[in-house]
Amino acid sequence: MLQRMRAVAVVLAMGAGAFVLASPASAAAIAPSISPVAISPAPPIVIFDKPVTATFSFTTKDAGKAELQLKPPGVSVGSPVELTPKPHGQWTRWTGTKTFEAANAGQWSFLAIAHGDGDKSVNGTFEVRKALDTKIVDFDANPDLVDSGDQIRVSAQLLADGKGYGGKQVTITFRAKGTDAYRHVTKVTTAGNGWFAARVRAETTGWWRAEFGGDKFARASVSDTDRVDVKFRDRDSRIVGFDARPEPVDKGDRLNFTGTLESEGWRALAGQRVNITFKAHGSDRWQLVTSDVTGRDGRFWAATTAETSGWWRAEYAGTKGVNGTASGPDWVRVVQPTPPPVQVDKADTRLVKFNAYPEPVKRGKYVKFSGKLQVDDEGSWEGYSGKVRLYFKPAGSHKWQYVKSTWSNDSGKVYTKVKGWKSGWWKLVFRGDDDTWGDTSRRDYVRVKR
Repeated sequence: MLQRMRAVAVVLAMGAGAFVLASPASAAAIAPSISPVAISPAPPIVIFDKPVTATFSFTTKDAGKAELQLKPPGVSVGSPVELTPKPHGQWTRWTGTKTFEAANAGQWSFLAIAHGDGDKSVNGTFEVRKALDTKIVDFDANPDLVDSGDQIRVSAQLLADGKGYGGKQVTITFRAKGTDAYRHVTKVTTAGNGWFAARVRAETTGWWRAEFGGDKFARASVSDTDRVDVKFRDRDSRIVGFDARPEPVDKGDRLNFTGTLESEGWRALAGQRVNITFKAHGSDRWQLVTSDVTGRDGRFWAATTAETSGWWRAEYAGTKGVNGTASGPDWVRVVQPTPPPVQVDKADTRLVKFNAYPEPVKRGKYVKFSGKLQVDDEGSWEGYSGKVRLYFKPAGSHKWQYVKSTWSNDSGKVYTKVKGWKSGWWKLVFRGDDDTWGDTSRRDYVRVKR
């Protein structure tokens, strides 16, 4: 005490401009350092069904000890948290935990202090929240009765603690009648007031609902269900590619009909009977002439003998779940064939090397025909150019049917092709002309497989 008083006296005696050197112990003192406080999980701390334990951590340097105080909402004095120190390089890391329950919701304060040659502290606040209770209200799927494939509108409002919860993703789900599980159909985002709506396609009767999966702040919720009944309307059908050929056609020659039957989609409709009807020129009445059953590809093939000019069309009566239809009409002119002039002195002809191939052939693929037309030129057979007709006799039938006509070239070679629909016999016929007699080739059988 005496020495301190002497030092003060010396200073006073020195007057203005004088200074005092610090003692060695005072020059070595270092104030502590402290970092911001980290909180995990990051605030706000949301309490759902179970308490949440939060971890508080900070680091200090040159501190003899540290402390952390937490102050609940509405309380003026904080409570200490037990800290565990751990060396962290030149620093010391301090860690403490606190468990929060829903009853602790509110704005909390914290104060962290590093004690040393002087104290350093940091403080702040964090929020503890009770998880929001959500509810999906006014769910509606409208209309309640639709045709299969029609669209319906689903809508509702997502609330969190009674207020619209915006910007959240809601899933629209559906459970078909007779099943137990809901399946996801689409997702939609709520507007700022929590309302949402979406358009979905109803394929079958069942129940619709909306599901919110929850988020960091709010619980999940599921709406009430709304049933929509779906009735199945009959599908439409159509006949495409209908064709009656040839046109014109000689009276008594064969007239062929082809086309494809499809149901809405548009896909081939197999195993259905298609009728071929005829309306003569000047008549208002359609008459049934022949029919055929469609194959797996929906195609049909039929034929008849041409008698008079008029309109032809294909008609389908429909079946359960499928509406009937009719093709557009196809006009065919029937002409009287011109009889060849009577010739007394004509040359003989012959059709040789006739071949129908391949065998067998797949239904709807081409059957090819080759042969050679020759004329007797003073004892020598030469190639001859003439009109050659192709005929067909289905297996099990006794009647030959005209198919088409072609011409042999100057060397007498004949080549043509048609699509094969039924198994049977084929032949070529040359009726002759002004200078030659006609002839018929040998018959050749071709099996058509499906």
